[in-house]
Amino acid sequence: MELEDQWWKGQLAADIYQALRYKELKLPSFKGQSPQLNLRRYFADLIAIVSNRFRLCPTARHLAVYLLDLFMDRYDVTVQQLHMVSLSCLLLASKFEEREDRVPKLETLNNLGCMSSMNLVLTKQGLLHMELLLLETFQWNLYLPTAAHFTDYYLSIAVHEGDLHDGWPMTCLEKTKLYMAKYVDYFLEVSLQDHVFLCFAPSLVAAACVAASRLILHLSPTWPPRLQRLTGYAWENLIPCTEKLLIAHDSDVKEANKQKCQQPNQQQQQGQTAYHTSAQYLNRTNAQYPQQAPQPVTAPNHLPASYLSHSTANGPQSINTQTISTSLDPKSNIPNRAFQVSMHYTCAAPCFDR
Repeated sequence: MELEDQWWKGQLAADIYQALRYKELKLPSFKGQSPQLNLRRYFADLIAIVSNRFRLCPTARHLAVYLLDLFMDRYDVTVQQLHMVSLSCLLLASKFEEREDRVPKLETLNNLGCMSSMNLVLTKQGLLHMELLLLETFQWNLYLPTAAHFTDYYLSIAVHEGDLHDGWPMTCLEKTKLYMAKYVDYFLEVSLQDHVFLCFAPSLVAAACVAASRLILHLSPTWPPRLQRLTGYAWENLIPCTEKLLIAHDSDVKEANKQKCQQPNQQQQQGQTAYHTSAQYLNRTNAQYPQQAPQPVTAPNHLPASYLSHSTANGPQSINTQTISTSLDPKSNIPNRAFQVSMHYTCAAPCFDR
């Protein structure tokens, strides 16, 4: 048996990874032709809400959304039917990815508050019929890799003691790994929010999540040779997907800062203080870094400029998952504007204590 803290070095992990990459080549194509495509964000959020309620693993959640995407791409169904389809996708995915005792039960699902707001009551017969239809649609093959299936393997070497933070050696490797895992989880959820990420291979999306996290955490080099060897992706391959993730992140942070501005005046003053603290470093080059890093700010401000001068101070902002009672209007697609993504950051504002 391999050492537990070095499982990724073993042949078993490499074989599983290669099997996933092989299955990835045979994934069904997504054409984005569903008449209900504008409702896709709503039902992806529904799956996320129910998944979080039952504390299902990320792979189950991502597989459920992927099954929903493929089904919507092939069938024209009503909104009421899509509720049943979404929950059936989640049940199938949880049966495939989770232990049996963690699979949501019918009675528990019907007792959820969101079910009454949707005026939906699930029946055993109805779920069985829908699950059979889904299985027949996918030819009884649920072995469909998603980005969530690759991240643990990539995270095993996502941070190394030789990496630099803002050009300086790291003093707390474990804390950096913790932040890396949190940001990768965040970007994984971002990738569920928009069908545009289905244009990329799941393994590439997972690699882009790691690359985006390293950018946000100011780790250099952004894409070291070890990650290129493990993933099989060069930096140039990751730029389009990474840019979309960072744009979505920037939008989330702007929304979070807008909500903070609506809080009492005392918190507004704290936000202004934090803005000036981080802004003073935006135009500094690596040679101008002070010997001692500034203390972490309390409420970072993210400017809609190039990520060459983009800074962040705290952990990832949480994604605002829509409640079931919200309007069905989906979030607008990620804007198609160029973000310059560099291999190195030129901003000294830290994301964590060094």
